[in-house]
Amino acid sequence: MDIPILGRWRKRRGGAGGGAAVFEGEDDPAATADLFSECALLRSQAARAGVRLDDSAASLEALDQLPPRWRDEEDLLPWLGNDAGLYLGTIVVRTVPGAGWEILPGGRPVVRLASGREIDVVSAGHAWAESGVPELSQLYAEIAES
Repeated sequence: MDIPILGRWRKRRGGAGGGAAVFEGEDDPAATADLFSECALLRSQAARAGVRLDDSAASLEALDQLPPRWRDEEDLLPWLGNDAGLYLGTIVVRTVPGAGWEILPGGRPVVRLASGREIDVVSAGHAWAESGVPELSQLYAEIAES
């Protein structure tokens, strides 16, 4: 099956904190949002802990409560950080009026709010995966209020 968007999505290692999600162009915002919402590794880690990720703000609170067993597996951290950031971004885009995905030059996905503020959710996801700070639910609450 030829799915063009998948050929444009890649994860790149490097920089502070390991890998960073990088996206190479897509003209279909719905397809981009669908791709970013997959978060397969995060969903499988959560499911193993008995947490169902339903793309709601409440599920961010459940993620914040998970014991961070993945921190013992350094190879997982960059991938899980990407997924956590993209999952946070997915919830923001779906629930905060006027929020949407934007791909910065170089391919970095951010969430742009109606106010014009850009949120680097991938960096936040990496920080959460590595240290638990910021809590995803707290960051969501801050974003939703702005």
